[in-house]
Parts: sequence; C-alpha cells; structure tokens
Amino acid sequence: MVRGGLRLILEDQPDIEVVAEAADGAEAVELARRLRPDVCLVDVRMPRLDGIEVTRLLSGPGVPEPLKVVVVTTFDLDEYVYGALRAGAVGFVLKDCGPALLVEAVRAAQAGDALVSPSVTLRLLRHLTTHWTTHPAARLDHPLSNREIEVVRAVARGRTNQEIATELFISLSTVKTHVSGIQAKLGVRNRVEIAAWAWENHVVGPT
Repeated sequence: MVRGGLRLILEDQPDIEVVAEAADGAEAVELARRLRPDVCLVDVRMPRLDGIEVTRLLSGPGVPEPLKVVVVTTFDLDEYVYGALRAGAVGFVLKDCGPALLVEAVRAAQAGDALVSPSVTLRLLRHLTTHWTTHPAARLDHPLSNREIEVVRAVARGRTNQEIATELFISLSTVKTHVSGIQAKLGVRNRVEIAAWAWENHVVGPT
C-alpha cells in the first residue's frame, strides 16, 4: 500500500518514471544493481535487509559506482538519520512531509543536490551546536580556495547548484566544477558529506 502511494505521487510528475518496486531490502539491492535507476527510494524498515544496510550496499564507502539513495521513513529517530547519512544517502525524508517535498527530494538527488526534511535538519544542527560547545574545533587546515569555501558554505546551508550560481554570480557549470573539485580535495562522495565537513569544521556557524 505504501509503495503504491509513493508510485502514484511520483508518476504524477511528467519528468519522473518509476522503473521498479521491491518488496524487501534484498530485492531492492538486486533490482537497483541490475536496473541502475537515477534515484532509489529506500525505507528504513524492510524485511530481510533494512534500509540502512541497503543504502550502504548501494552507495556506501567502497562501492565502485554508487547509486543515489533517498531514505523515506516514518521513524524520525537520530540513529536512523545518522546511520543513513553515514551509509551514503543523499536525502532523508519523512513520510508525513507531503508529496511536494518527496518529489523535490527525488529531483534534488538526480541533480546532484541533497535534501533532508527540515525538522531533521534543525535537529542535526542543534546536535552539532551542542558538540561545538563541548569540543571546540582546532585551527582549520584544508586545501580549499576562498571561492570553494564560499561554495561549501552555500552547500552546507542547503542551497541548490542554481541557487549557488545566483548568489555567487557564477555560471551553473562553474558551480558543478567547484563541487566536484571540493569533493576530490576533501575526499568526500556527495553534498551531504560536504555539508557535514563544513559544520564539523566550523566553516558555517549555527545561525
């Protein structure tokens, strides 16, 4: 029933096609590896393999050609959020967020952006703010240019590539080049990890 509802929401969009459904985590991994969809929607709680393990197998560290995974769940628990993001998810959306945010998360993932439900994002930032007060950061040492730092700050605040291009008065292709270069220099795989690096190293503040 849940899968049917998600399919109806997504296929109502002219630019989105659902290519497969899986009844459990193991089937999801098999289908995703065979079909190579642009975006995989994964629930946290599934039979056989849970969503965190599915995410790790499809996009985690060591996966040679990672897929883009968005975790969709009813369970708004910190352990699931951190587990999903550490496993390589590029989005984390609650099922009660509404159809518009779900569609936006899929489009963001396909475009190379990331989207996390606003309530989850606020809690993550509160957690990091608490961490900062008890664990002051050492002097930041990194290989990024001043322009790349500006892009990192924008990514950490949830800006899309188009929004970054508008804010910094640069082209969309230049933004994409900067993001790719930042990932290479920092040794991270996606925008979520860029944002995590930025918050953990005080490149952006808890404003």
